[in-house]
Amino acid sequence: MQDKTNSQVKPGYWLAASGTLFAVLVIVLGAFTRLVDAGLGCPDWPGCYGHILWPMDEAEVAAANAAFPEAPVEHDKTWPEQVHRLLATSLGLFCIAFVVMAYRQRQKGFNAPIKLTLVLLAMVIVQGMFGRWTVTLTLWPQVVTAHLIGGFTTLSLLWLLTLRLQNRRWQMTPHVFAEIQRLKPLLLVALSVVIVQILLGGWTSTNYAALACPDLPTCQGQWWPNMDFTKGFNFAQDIGPNYLGGLMENSARTAIHFSHRIGAIVVTLVVSYLVYRLLRIKQKSTSQWAIMLAFVLFLQIGLGLSNVYWSLPLPVAVAHNAVGAMLLLTLVGLCHRFYTSQANQAA
Repeated sequence: MQDKTNSQVKPGYWLAASGTLFAVLVIVLGAFTRLVDAGLGCPDWPGCYGHILWPMDEAEVAAANAAFPEAPVEHDKTWPEQVHRLLATSLGLFCIAFVVMAYRQRQKGFNAPIKLTLVLLAMVIVQGMFGRWTVTLTLWPQVVTAHLIGGFTTLSLLWLLTLRLQNRRWQMTPHVFAEIQRLKPLLLVALSVVIVQILLGGWTSTNYAALACPDLPTCQGQWWPNMDFTKGFNFAQDIGPNYLGGLMENSARTAIHFSHRIGAIVVTLVVSYLVYRLLRIKQKSTSQWAIMLAFVLFLQIGLGLSNVYWSLPLPVAVAHNAVGAMLLLTLVGLCHRFYTSQANQAA
């Protein structure tokens, strides 16, 4: 099997690749903002205490404190929140550029992915609204989790756009092509369990349940601790007044954390089996993807264990979010390769 480019890279490829890297930066900064409890670092939206940036000198800080007495300025929290907002807004400019480029290419008679660019732009607009509600609804876990998932979805769409514009397809013998077709259901299962695990991770983070089980391999010294799954997964909980630090009881947080651990085991088993099946094809391209997938998976496992063992150190926790995104992108990329592959009858 050969992994080769059937035609030249399409216009906009490098812009899409740059947008994908920029989205990774936005997600990493978003994770940092959440982990340093800066989600309400700016109590208003879209400005920050009425500023495009944030209050800086003493007079601006005094005026901001007078206007928002319930949320005095904390410089170590204002800048992460507002920089995250500004970068996310800049990402929207990327998406507008993609739509314009795709439209112009269509006007010239080229097959440009205009539907994908429109979905991407719509997703970024929705993300902006979730960002607003994150502030106005004072870190309501349902909205914060949706905001996190929306970020991962935006990143995945950008990556898919990059792959579409790269215009590369696997060429393979009919025998290997048949092997690829048989692996498609397993690949979709792997992608699904990773998405569910990301949802569980988001729910764990937004409900401040990351340290609910401070030990390994047990949880609170027990294999099955006291857990309240009903309260832990009550998605209809009331709004406010403020979710900073979380409002759930320990048994509910334990149920969330424990579910995330179980999810990690399921992801490990399913993705490891996918890696094994990819290696069995014994082709260079599939083996390369298998090795990359295995590396990202076990790096993510190591970061997750480190979060528990060292009580959620900030660099490790941020890296756990970033590598989770990389695991998702690896599977999205593999899906694209599978579903655009072609059998070479002359091989």
